[in-house]
Amino acid sequence: MSTVPSPTGAWELPDELVMLRDTVRRFMGSHVHPLEDTLGHDANGLPREPLVELQAKAREIGLWALQTPEEFGGAGLSVLGQVVVAEEAAKCRMGAFFPALGAFGGNPPNIMFKASPEQFEKYARPIVEGTMSKAYTAITEASGGSDPARAIRLKAVRAGSDYLLNGSKMWISHAPDADWGVVYARTGAGRDGISAFIVEKDTPGVTFTRIAVMASFAPYELRFNDVRLPADQLIGEEGQGFSLATDFLVHGRIIYAAGPIGIAQTALDMACRWAKDREVFGGKLADKQGIRWMLADSEVQLRAARLLVYQAAWNADLGRNVAVDASVAKMYGTEAACQVLDRCMQIHGALGLADELPLERWFRDLRVKRLGEGATEIQREVVARAMLK
Repeated sequence: MSTVPSPTGAWELPDELVMLRDTVRRFMGSHVHPLEDTLGHDANGLPREPLVELQAKAREIGLWALQTPEEFGGAGLSVLGQVVVAEEAAKCRMGAFFPALGAFGGNPPNIMFKASPEQFEKYARPIVEGTMSKAYTAITEASGGSDPARAIRLKAVRAGSDYLLNGSKMWISHAPDADWGVVYARTGAGRDGISAFIVEKDTPGVTFTRIAVMASFAPYELRFNDVRLPADQLIGEEGQGFSLATDFLVHGRIIYAAGPIGIAQTALDMACRWAKDREVFGGKLADKQGIRWMLADSEVQLRAARLLVYQAAWNADLGRNVAVDASVAKMYGTEAACQVLDRCMQIHGALGLADELPLERWFRDLRVKRLGEGATEIQREVVARAMLK
């Protein structure tokens, strides 16, 4: 894959990713937006029947299992390709937590690509093939959400041929609706003492408690009380949990940053239309310099954020160490998106606060994005440590 220079010499997406972006954009306009318009302002996901129908339409045009490597039956999309899809798929009211309303499924937790063949076939293959819905990933705990490697206290103790899990996880998305999940637990000391386990739905001793937050979508607390797991539900070797997942976690920050940019871009497009139409004090809102500068600042921020995310994704596809690039992209992308959205709400005035528009929902949802996948302050620390080495 190579970049294609524009007539002005600016960097552009490769042609195949432009085609992919346009395909996703058409799918959103033809299928996602009309379906979402039938749902309430704070709806979270689709009922099963329309979701299955929507996913079938996505699969017909190849928008399925995009993150899953080809050797596992997926599309094997590059990180840059995943970023392009993530930005477009977020451009709907539920886009922060349900990109494209969940149409583009087929992706098990990434660590499953390093699981045993037996584990993959039993748990991950049904997700790739669309016969099973989804799986959750449980890393974060109340003791230290942004530093999970040191803060994990959920214990997994060997008990004969099994493991016993005791402890809790916090802020876990989709957990009650998933068929199974990957749970990270402590089996030893330090970063090398973290192991990953497959936990099936309805496993005795696992409970889910909804956590009410300001966003439209609520995460869950998971509690494990003497949860007995067979040893064959350990992924990899004992203590390999984080080493198996490191690349996926880093790349995930890059893809995570693309969604808020897509939402903020949609909000900015709305603000431009509103400014051109809105009559105030004998003229158009767009004629006011203060408004024009708000729009210009927002455009500059989104261009910068998008290029940082693209650059990080490009370097990841080249096999480079992108730990710092990912932190830069995640930090700036989510912060810029929130700032742009705030301006767009201001431009819309009181209407920006009403549920007649998606702006106020996006405002709540994007506030969460500044914390998810490592808070902004943690990303600053990653960047600063690299600078000072």
